[in-house]
Amino acid sequence: MFSQINYEGPIAEQYNTLAKQLDALLTGESDRIANLSNASALLNQFLPNINWVGFYVLQGDQLVLGPFQGLPACVRIPIGRGVCGTAVSKEETMVVKDVHDFPGHIACDAASQSEIVIPLKKEGEVIGVLDIDSPIVNRFSKEDQDGLELFVETLLSHL
Repeated sequence: MFSQINYEGPIAEQYNTLAKQLDALLTGESDRIANLSNASALLNQFLPNINWVGFYVLQGDQLVLGPFQGLPACVRIPIGRGVCGTAVSKEETMVVKDVHDFPGHIACDAASQSEIVIPLKKEGEVIGVLDIDSPIVNRFSKEDQDGLELFVETLLSHL
């Protein structure tokens, strides 16, 4: 049974707790959709000041919408387009302080002001991305990036 917990202490400690909670939540389950769904729900519960969190899964030369929390979203994103497609083509985390300053930003939710996208790399290959949007400019710090990369690393051990 799952119950919501309050995260306290320094942000790095909170992310470590979150990664441990994710690991416990996913242990014993091998279904990718179930695990991505629970991961997005857990992040939605943990992260303040976000308006969308979810996954896009790589299929051929495009990202296809996967499990998420938030308003309906763009279904297909070509590699190299928008923040998500750019994160895949560069194979690196993208932190965008103001999405209106990002050339080619794909606006699925007009309320989004900042974004972080972390590639999901399994056995050296990108298989998708974690995408998180915020209605606040410059929402995502270096501590958030580090903590979310730890979260993704934990998630990948269950995919």
